Amino acid sequence: MKNKLLSRLTPTSFLQAFVIQSMKLWRKKNSEQESNDKYIQHLGLLASSSLEKIVREKLEYEKTLTHDQYADVIIEIKNQIGGGFSRVSSDVGTIRVENTRCPFGEMVKGTPELCQMTSSVFGGIAARNFGYAKVELTKRIATGDRYCDISIHLDKALSQAISGDEYHNQESSIISKLNSSETIVQVTEGIEKNWYQCGTIESDPQQNSQNIIIGQSQAMREVFNSIQIVAPTMVNVLIGGETGVGKELIARAIHAASGRNPERFIAVNCAAIAETLIESALFGHEKGAFTGAYNVHKGFFERACTGTLFLDEIDSLSLSGQAKLLRILQEGEFERVGGRQAIKADVRVIVAANQSIKDMVLAGDFRKDLFYRLNVVPIQIPPLRDRREDIGTLTDFFLKQLSNKYQKPGKTLGEKAWHKVMIYDWPGAISGNWKASWNMHFCSHRELLLRMFLSIVLI
Repeated sequence: MKNKLLSRLTPTSFLQAFVIQSMKLWRKKNSEQESNDKYIQHLGLLASSSLEKIVREKLEYEKTLTHDQYADVIIEIKNQIGGGFSRVSSDVGTIRVENTRCPFGEMVKGTPELCQMTSSVFGGIAARNFGYAKVELTKRIATGDRYCDISIHLDKALSQAISGDEYHNQESSIISKLNSSETIVQVTEGIEKNWYQCGTIESDPQQNSQNIIIGQSQAMREVFNSIQIVAPTMVNVLIGGETGVGKELIARAIHAASGRNPERFIAVNCAAIAETLIESALFGHEKGAFTGAYNVHKGFFERACTGTLFLDEIDSLSLSGQAKLLRILQEGEFERVGGRQAIKADVRVIVAANQSIKDMVLAGDFRKDLFYRLNVVPIQIPPLRDRREDIGTLTDFFLKQLSNKYQKPGKTLGEKAWHKVMIYDWPGAISGNWKASWNMHFCSHRELLLRMFLSIVLI
């Protein structure tokens, strides 16, 4: 029981509980609702300016926000801290979003006044960019609803009959008037600098690297050297090799050794995407932009923004899909299917192929211009049968992993077992992950080798 309780203690859960308990103490000390609301509103307005600045830099929004950009900013902010926000409407003068997961979890039901924080962040950013906003909290998880439904009204004339918290931009100050208590809060711009640090936490690349690549052969040393050379750059990389040689591990190693390590690494198997869906999968889509029923799906390029996108089995992409990929590599931007705005693609692209792309170009199955865009730095991974000096190291590694997993004493292969391993014609190679060592594969012969190793380890 004690261990189960400790397993629930994470930095996020601790901060959630800390904020909730702080609010309860504040509530006891200041029994008046007006005082509670004013305190939260003040914090939210102070934070809104800094949070906006951080997300603007990430999304590369430099000028006064458009309504669509504003929606992107507030959704990005809330989802970064644990929300489940998405946009559901595009009515004239109104931005409507829904939230399926509260950043404070179920504990928010004990302190529903924390919803005022969302109102003040949304309202403060809107007032700063548009001069006026009224935030209407229609549904709230904190009060027992299944989800939150929030409307931000940006047209003062059209929102007069609507009940909500009002926000005005007046002489370098954001002034808010709370609907619940008629409380007025004023925050002067420029005094919130302490919040900026929340967006500048640096990550140790060594801590984020979850994968290890095992190999001592000359061929693998050349691969390692290529990783070290290409990782700090932004050039595209084409990784070649048979199925199972560990192409994704090489791509992850490049990402881990690059300046993009703190950001996301997204792996996509192009062969698993239907031809009719490839454009939507890569670039996303928008529905109902003119009907009011607004729905946005972010594609892989958008989700990998500022990080690395790994496109595996690029050789399975049709000529039509290749043309769409070529455009984004050339222009550095894309549009969602059904969208109207160009989105910058700040993405490091790494691709992998099982077949020879050069041969496909000669056969007319792969675009020559796309090949030259992708093949800036080629890395070819040899199969295990061509680097047998690595077999011993790999065998010892997996035996140790299996012994630890099953809590058995360390084992070594006997002479007959070594002979079988060494004469086997490995049609591929081995890849593994130290964090989930069981998720390893030995080409199509994974089960064969695992059964052999298990028979040794479990004796």
